Amino acid sequence: MLTLCLLAVPAAAQVAPFTVTEDAIEAPLDGLRGDWARGEAVVRNRETANCLICHTIPGVAERFMGEVGPPLAGVGSRLSPGQIRLRVVDPTLWNPQAIMPAYHRMEGLLRVDPRYRGRPVLTAQEVEDVVAYLSALEVQER
Repeated sequence: MLTLCLLAVPAAAQVAPFTVTEDAIEAPLDGLRGDWARGEAVVRNRETANCLICHTIPGVAERFMGEVGPPLAGVGSRLSPGQIRLRVVDPTLWNPQAIMPAYHRMEGLLRVDPRYRGRPVLTAQEVEDVVAYLSALEVQER
């Protein structure tokens, strides 16, 4: 049973092909459509994406939100979905000095958590869900 599970993981955990144009990945990964509610769950999940470690997120009343990255309130009015997608997939493709981790890359990474060796942190569907959620955050918090 364990062998079957291990063999099934690589096929389901591939990085989707994409094309970078200037500062964006315009086409949705694998042609998938994102879901706002699922994206919100991914962004708020401290076990996977852990966006809260570096970003403040509107409507989240947790004590320990980070200030390393920019606040996510209003990100949908500052960046296009394609720009958001690039930053989630691999921010170093936009800014080689970025400290934000690549969420949909497997090659050339350092200090990878054993849970994510051989697979991206976020699947193509999860990336698209995050893009849908962040794109909807168009209004700045006051």
